[in-house]
Amino acid sequence: MKMKNCFHCGEKVEDSRIILYDEKNFCCQGCKTVYEIFSAHDLDCYYEFEQHPGATPKDIESKFNFLDNQDIVSKLLDFEEADTSIVRLYIPHVHCSSCIWILEHLNQLDKGVVSSQVNFSQKKVTITFNNQQTTLKQIVHLLAKIGYEPYISLDNYEQKPQLIDRSLLYKIGIAFFGFGNIMLLSIPEYFNVDDYWMREYRDFFRYAILLISLPVFLYSATPYYKSAWNSIKTKSFNIDVPMALGIIVMFVRSLVDIFIQDGQGYLDSMCGLVFFMLSGKLIQQTTFNFLSFERDYKSYFPIAVTKLEGKKEIPTQVYDIKEKDKILIRNRELIPVDAVLLSEKAHIDYSFVTGEAIPVEKKSGDKIFAGGKQVGQPVQIQAVNTVSQSYLTQLWSNDVFQKNVSQKYKTISDKASQIFTPALLFLAIIGFVVWSFSSIADAFNVFTAVLIVACPCAIALTAPYTWGNVIRIMGRKKMYLKNTVVIEQLAKADTLVFDKTGTITSNDNKNVVYKGDRLTKQQIAVIKNLVRGSNHPLSRRLYLNLPESDIFTPDFFEEITGKGIIGQIGNDTYKIGSASLVNAPVKAKNNQTCVFISINDEYRGYYEIENHYREGLTALFFNLDARGYDLYVVSGDNEGERRQLERILPEKTTLVFNQKPEDKLNFIKKLQSQGKNVLMVGDGLNDAGALAQSNVGVSVAEDVNVFTPASDAILDAEKFDRINYFLDYAKKAMKTIRMSYILALTYNVVGLTFALTNKMSPLFAAIIMPLSTVTIIGFVTLMTHYFSREKSKKKLRKISEYDKYHVFGKRSKVSLSKVFRS
Repeated sequence: MKMKNCFHCGEKVEDSRIILYDEKNFCCQGCKTVYEIFSAHDLDCYYEFEQHPGATPKDIESKFNFLDNQDIVSKLLDFEEADTSIVRLYIPHVHCSSCIWILEHLNQLDKGVVSSQVNFSQKKVTITFNNQQTTLKQIVHLLAKIGYEPYISLDNYEQKPQLIDRSLLYKIGIAFFGFGNIMLLSIPEYFNVDDYWMREYRDFFRYAILLISLPVFLYSATPYYKSAWNSIKTKSFNIDVPMALGIIVMFVRSLVDIFIQDGQGYLDSMCGLVFFMLSGKLIQQTTFNFLSFERDYKSYFPIAVTKLEGKKEIPTQVYDIKEKDKILIRNRELIPVDAVLLSEKAHIDYSFVTGEAIPVEKKSGDKIFAGGKQVGQPVQIQAVNTVSQSYLTQLWSNDVFQKNVSQKYKTISDKASQIFTPALLFLAIIGFVVWSFSSIADAFNVFTAVLIVACPCAIALTAPYTWGNVIRIMGRKKMYLKNTVVIEQLAKADTLVFDKTGTITSNDNKNVVYKGDRLTKQQIAVIKNLVRGSNHPLSRRLYLNLPESDIFTPDFFEEITGKGIIGQIGNDTYKIGSASLVNAPVKAKNNQTCVFISINDEYRGYYEIENHYREGLTALFFNLDARGYDLYVVSGDNEGERRQLERILPEKTTLVFNQKPEDKLNFIKKLQSQGKNVLMVGDGLNDAGALAQSNVGVSVAEDVNVFTPASDAILDAEKFDRINYFLDYAKKAMKTIRMSYILALTYNVVGLTFALTNKMSPLFAAIIMPLSTVTIIGFVTLMTHYFSREKSKKKLRKISEYDKYHVFGKRSKVSLSKVFRS
């Protein structure tokens, strides 16, 4: 009986059962329907990525009827506000680039779908849709019809699916079986054993070796064939091209050797190569999944929300929030968990989730979704579930907040593959041409030997192993990176710009003194309740310093970025903030910042707040100065602290005052126009624009839930004085990659020398190839951990007394610079 393959799913069916449509064969009406859907929406190029990527569609008309129940749908949705809904669905059949392509083009199949993003490693697709134009049930039906039926379980929907691809484990197992047995059977060939047994059964063993190698060649190595083929089709030659070519050449060369009885070939090397490469892929995937777990539950956001217990306000880590906990949300503070509003009303900005910046008004008892920001006076909410860190990290990684530089950025491994692949092919061809004048057989030997021994497996493993280790180690030390590109950008930074308030100053609540007209207890209580709603470091300092009072809700609350707070209680209007906001005549004194007060446009006085600089600030700046970084401090305050900062910071540090948020952004642009790679360190409040504009934006997180999606990294405030360490470590990570590339190229040079001179034996190839891979893995692991060690703090102790008492004259500065340059 003649069999044919289905054009959509690839299933073999009898010729009599084939459905012919558009000159193509389909096994069933479902596959034909899928093809019709794609063709009708100009998506038939889907089949150009990979043959038969989807699953066979099934009859699901009644399977998802439970999605007609709105209560069930609400439990599945991550977000639902007005006409916008967001859902994350687990799609088991996602396995290749064509799967990603079609799932991210769902908006062309259903006009109600706004956007869809695939998380390939977790096999999840996040779909944003207009619930007035389509429903979750319609979307699920559509996914099932095109072969991507989602897995939905109401009992364990929140459980994490198994992220390791089981087929990868099977491929590794088969490759290891082939590698081990072929090496064992090849021992007599390696040592040229010549006895009766070997002479009699040599051919039998060679054919046995060939038989054992077939599953490795035809099954285990398929990921590299597919990747190389897709790379060739798109004309972007990645590192898998020479790897796939090397595997194929090794197999073909071995076939020739065996059938002309010139040896057993390189099947041991081929199986070893596939085994080590797949093992590297498994370790990389395991490392990524481990990192994903750490990001989800070890707090990618090392910050806290304010938990309410009676009248007490307790800073609590976001991942410690439990169901029914009461939380205080201040102005511009992220709502970290789905909750019910307890306050009378709130205005929620969901721009992080939907891109829509117009606040939505909510009333007491309404549900509020995680990811929104409260705009205005503080509100109380009650958590209805635990915090989903994976959802918050998804917001951080939203394409809306990605920098243009990242989208165009070529990583070091991309550059290496672009150079290595054509160079390797060029060498192989040159070797073939030169040796062809002597002998075609020798020319073929040289050509294949070059591709075999120079296969860039070690180079391909270098970057993933290094990045995986670096991100994990930095996370342990409380520097949390958005992605691996940030490591390379950190290493390139040559200019550091620091915000002042809340960044180089700490939120110590001591030494706050009021000067001016006397305020009544009621007025002080109003001021305390107004600053209670703000996350600005000065507001937090003032709030913690003012005496306890009853909590009440202002009739009006507005916080103007870079200026201060305007609030109203009854008929009285309060202004709290900068001198320009309240038209104050007083200027701040040295080492002091003032928060000015006016009531009903009548200036009353100011709170004088002595700034406490973070411990280790001076040591950090002198260290950075000694390493050649250009240093800047920008501040929205006046120049009252200039003299103090000049005393404790290196002479080359540039101080810039009276900077509004837009001024900070323009300042960063100006530096970049001069060719500088700028790292901006801010508190994420008034610095969002500057953080987004900088080459690398680092948000310093203390005890407030300020979420800045524009930042590339979040640094725990406790580790502020270790910024120089993280910069050095990023540079050393790049150094590790370069060193490992040199090591890998050394192997290649040695191997190529033997290959090009036609002196490479199978034993040599069998030893040098796996040895190079194991060496690179061990070297990268060792060096990333070695470089992560923090050096002795002896130098820091030398200047601790200077830092403590702020006694820096010119002589002291010179000696400090020598300390750090020594």
